[in-house]
Amino acid sequence: MGAERKYDNEFKKQAVKLAKEVGTNAAVAELGIPKSTLLTWVRKAKAGEIDTGSGTRSPEESLNLAQQLQAANKRIKELERKNRELEELNEFLEEASAFFAVVRS
Repeated sequence: MGAERKYDNEFKKQAVKLAKEVGTNAAVAELGIPKSTLLTWVRKAKAGEIDTGSGTRSPEESLNLAQQLQAANKRIKELERKNRELEELNEFLEEASAFFAVVRS
C-alpha cells in the first residue's frame, strides 16, 4: 500500500476550483490525485468545510442555496408564529388555572 499523502488547504481549494472549471475527471488526471479524494473535497467545499473563496459557486448552486435560505426563513416565520400562539395559550391556561384555584377555595 502507498503512503497516505497530506495536501494543504490551498491545494485542496485550487483542486476544487479546477474540478468545477474543467470537470472532475480532467482535474484528477491533471493533478494526479485519486478521484475519491477530489470528490471528498468537492463535497466538503459544498458543505462549507473547505473555503474556496467568494464567487466560486455555479449559478445553479447559488440558486439552490437561495431557495434553501428562502425555505428556511419561511419555516422560521411559521415556527415563530406557532410559538407566539402557544405562549398566548399557555398564558391563558395559567390565568384560567389561577381563576379556578380561587373559585374552589
